[in-house]
Amino acid sequence: MIPIERIRAAADRARAYVLRSPLVPVEGASLKLECLQPTGSFKVRGFFAAALAIPKERLAKGLITVSAGNAAQACAYAAHQLGVPCRVVMFDNAPATKIDGVRRWGAKPIPMPRDELFKWIETQGWTNDPEAFIHPFADDEVMAGHGGLGLELLEDMPDLERLVVPVGGGGLITGVASAAKALKPDIEVVGAQSDGYAMWPKVLQAGGPVPMQVETIADGTTAPFDARMFELLKECVDRWLVVPEPRLKSAIPELAARAKVVAEGAGALAYAALEQLPPGPRTVAIVSGGNIDPGLLASLLSS
Repeated sequence: MIPIERIRAAADRARAYVLRSPLVPVEGASLKLECLQPTGSFKVRGFFAAALAIPKERLAKGLITVSAGNAAQACAYAAHQLGVPCRVVMFDNAPATKIDGVRRWGAKPIPMPRDELFKWIETQGWTNDPEAFIHPFADDEVMAGHGGLGLELLEDMPDLERLVVPVGGGGLITGVASAAKALKPDIEVVGAQSDGYAMWPKVLQAGGPVPMQVETIADGTTAPFDARMFELLKECVDRWLVVPEPRLKSAIPELAARAKVVAEGAGALAYAALEQLPPGPRTVAIVSGGNIDPGLLASLLSS
């Protein structure tokens, strides 16, 4: 797990740039609203923590990352706030909302087909680029920055017993679990994925990478397998829940109606998973992001 001292240092670096997001009650749990962060997702925590750890001379050359959308916007926003250039490699079918968000902060999106993008990651295609590369999830400072969320949770809810977290690449749940378990070792950490891309439950069962098809609206969770995360997730996650895609789709309008919260697919995963858990323990579900395509939101609200 990520050492608690590293998490505290990362949270301190990022604090001036991120929101201490609120907790709101729903039946049987509370929601941690990371969808209210400046770019609409938790990713700003890790990207500011990582960017501010880069030596100033290196940082001045700019930042580069790769992302389905939310890390892209977080990197662009961090670069904008720190006054440095930024480029982002993105899926060529990334939601227009997320591409527009990258451009809004002055960064340049670089679209790639999914297979080509994964190959770029595998071969570390950024090696000869002038900018400093920040990995969107498998970076110690990014994970430590996300751990600041765990520190907040235990400060605001010292009696927290169970934490439900949406999982893509694994950076959020690793950082949050590292912080929470350092402060309260008996806390249960539950990872949630859609059955339209249940990569980690399948990978952990198989003992290594497995072929995957993307059949989910939770595009933020469709990260590629990264071997560095394998042991970390085995250590950090106590239980996995797989959410049926129809339930995920129904959770988005449900959140809007009951909690007045707009969540994207990945952001609604932890809430959607709550119905699979027995009642009782003091529980928080993380709403990780709210950058949903307006057309998709409209169709889900009207269905």
